[in-house]
Amino acid sequence: MPRESSKSQRYIGKAKSPVLVVRPLTPRLMDAFGTVLRGNWGAGCWCMYPRLTDAQMHELPGSGSANQRRRDAMATLARRRRAPGLLAFEGDEPVGWIAVAPRSELARVDASRATPRVDDEAVWVIPCITVRKAARGRGIALALIRAAVAYASEHGAPAVEAYPRAGAARTGDDNAYFGTEPLFRRAGFQVVREPLKNRPRNWIARVTMRIQAPPGGTAEKS
Repeated sequence: MPRESSKSQRYIGKAKSPVLVVRPLTPRLMDAFGTVLRGNWGAGCWCMYPRLTDAQMHELPGSGSANQRRRDAMATLARRRRAPGLLAFEGDEPVGWIAVAPRSELARVDASRATPRVDDEAVWVIPCITVRKAARGRGIALALIRAAVAYASEHGAPAVEAYPRAGAARTGDDNAYFGTEPLFRRAGFQVVREPLKNRPRNWIARVTMRIQAPPGGTAEKS
């Protein structure tokens, strides 16, 4: 069902000029979403990877390419009253994306041995963040995280989790699509679990970070 309020709500993040506006994803914004993904790690994924296991990905309906079927699946999610993520715009230019959803909707995340549950709290999760290369270094990722926490809170999330790279060592932005520990610390998240011990050598060290969602969120309405 389309979200009746999708045209009237805006989620404002603080970034360097120009003004950054963060909007929930709707079907009419799918092309803008594709613009953000183009040339980044998520091109062709349409951010369905955290939501589906390999078997579920192969079972997506439709007769088109895998890319098209993933886009169609995300467009279907975008028709719901609660968006699957948020898009950032500088003016009319789409510059960033963040996925946020209840952990129970992210089948791959929930099943992964790399991101096991900490407890039984019904947390929401930020599985990935993407900022266009030309727009990086302007605080957009931080603004998106803050907007996602507010959005989750407005929709009943008691807390929001993320599983970013542990430590402060620098890495290429395309290798940190699930975020870094310093980035989430700046957004107010705290480490609730250190990197898993005895993890396979080829696994990236990740921490589990959490923030309690503020009551009512911080959305601005126009």
